[in-house]
Amino acid sequence: MQLTTTTNVSVVGVMQGLGGPDEDRSGGFDRGGWAIPLLDAETGDYLNQVYGSAEAFLFGRRTYEIFAGYWGVLPDPGANPIAAALNSRPKYVVSTTLTGPRWEGTSVLHGDVATAVGELKDKHDGVLLVPGSGALVRWLLANELVDQLELVTYPVVVGQGTRLFPDSGPDLALELVSSRTTSRGITIQAYRPHGRPEYATSTADPENVF
Repeated sequence: MQLTTTTNVSVVGVMQGLGGPDEDRSGGFDRGGWAIPLLDAETGDYLNQVYGSAEAFLFGRRTYEIFAGYWGVLPDPGANPIAAALNSRPKYVVSTTLTGPRWEGTSVLHGDVATAVGELKDKHDGVLLVPGSGALVRWLLANELVDQLELVTYPVVVGQGTRLFPDSGPDLALELVSSRTTSRGITIQAYRPHGRPEYATSTADPENVF
């Protein structure tokens, strides 16, 4: 099973509260809903496809609760491709405190999470999709469990909020798999983790570079 992450971010990497003003106000965040006004048909088609083709879903606790509180309670989930996929396929959530999840089809992963995720990847075919879940994505990358990292970048500077990658952390080289830009300037890029970046060993001479 291929583990793929998909994350909606602003141009500076903010991923918090994209869906609406009350989606996630943690930390005093008051600029929620920044993605919806920019959403276009091409991005909608991408999201429908990537969710619809997933065999199972893996969440961090916060993203799981946001999704369960919206997608999990829609009166007619079959009318929406994303809702249909989320409500009909296995869902796994990484948490040390969640017990008795109410969203049907949910299993909680705890204890040795790296082993549990590795077993999921070995046991199934298709794509194990990780929507949002920034802290979990960073942990999965650090443990070399991510096969593909997909970023949907909206042309907006939010100016505050939780970022996918903080100001400090481990470094990571990425290999571009595909890239496209929609009519409203949203970029959809897929990368494969590619070890650590290379760094120059001496100061470059501008005359020999440009």
